[in-house]
Amino acid sequence: MSSGDEQFQAAAPDPAASSADDGMTWWYRWLCRIAGVIGGMSCAFAGLWNCVTINPLNIAAGVWMMLNAFVLFLCEAPFCCQFIEFANAVSARADKLRPWQKAAFYCGMAVFPVMLSLTLTTLFGNAIAFATGVLYGLSALGKKGDAISYARIHQQQKQMDEEKLTGALEGQV
Repeated sequence: MSSGDEQFQAAAPDPAASSADDGMTWWYRWLCRIAGVIGGMSCAFAGLWNCVTINPLNIAAGVWMMLNAFVLFLCEAPFCCQFIEFANAVSARADKLRPWQKAAFYCGMAVFPVMLSLTLTTLFGNAIAFATGVLYGLSALGKKGDAISYARIHQQQKQMDEEKLTGALEGQV
């Protein structure tokens, strides 16, 4: 086994371990990845368009948007960055992050250029990248419970409240 193969094996994420940790279904994980890739393309095109100006804040926001696109491609689709040696290692490290950490990172990355230069280009360019962060944030909330378990919890809560009330009333008599 060559050293390149060993690096790839070390950098490749274990799909069973990551799916057990965050509780995301396979289709939701793919939805987040596809949103990340589309958000990266959106940031790249809007960032390039934003750089075609003489306003220095627009240029700074455009450069930041292109950096956002690069980070999104690196984390969500490392196969797009095959020419970079450390792409698989960065992707593996990003896969180990919890969904709320990815959500905070992606949303923070997307908000910064909008704060630099509030234009339609920066708003629409970062919207899908921000939506990727929102998708990861929603997955951090976890699964929705079923109605039966909620009814059981509500019934137990009601019984405990009644027992406390009857205990307080008996203590007064």
